Amino acid sequence: MKHLRTVDDVMTHAVITVNRGAPFKDIVEAMRQWRISALPVISDEGRVVGVVSEANLLLKAQGADEYRAVTAGQLMTVPAVTVPRNAGIAGAARLMARGHLKRLPVVDDDGHIVGVVSRGDLLKIYLRPDQDIAQELRELIMTQLIPEGSATVDVHVSDGIVRLSGTVPEPSLGDVLVRIACTVPGVVDVSARFESEVPA
Repeated sequence: MKHLRTVDDVMTHAVITVNRGAPFKDIVEAMRQWRISALPVISDEGRVVGVVSEANLLLKAQGADEYRAVTAGQLMTVPAVTVPRNAGIAGAARLMARGHLKRLPVVDDDGHIVGVVSRGDLLKIYLRPDQDIAQELRELIMTQLIPEGSATVDVHVSDGIVRLSGTVPEPSLGDVLVRIACTVPGVVDVSARFESEVPA
């Protein structure tokens, strides 16, 4: 499994969308057929202009007199919350959590829709094999973080849980290694037990 870093790495490329003029019944049918809870609404140019969700449709079902919307353009929530395809997975997860969103339209630099990312898509990072996580950590530690020969760090990964051990020149480096390990996609938790080398 490749390193999963960005939304583009995990998003679903096949996207079901509707245009502003899509009628109420067609929206309901599309949601039922594709088993999704929200649909991006796009302009004629393919840009995301809003999102129509089950919550929007239920306002209509409640029979509110003031809610006379019958098309996607009238029903949709604006502005649409979108995420760039090159956004980090952690950033997309925070955006979803803050907005209590289940899915986000993914857009390119011009605002055209290129995919959709769901909560389940973002959780794919936790399916990374332990050996992939361990290999990435070893590469980070040995090639970028530790000057050659200045420390000995053992990396063990089981079920996404990282255990670091070994000898470091100073305790602060151990803290840095833990923080770096926490940022590697697929890592569930990190523990460390380092001994510090005391200069003679």
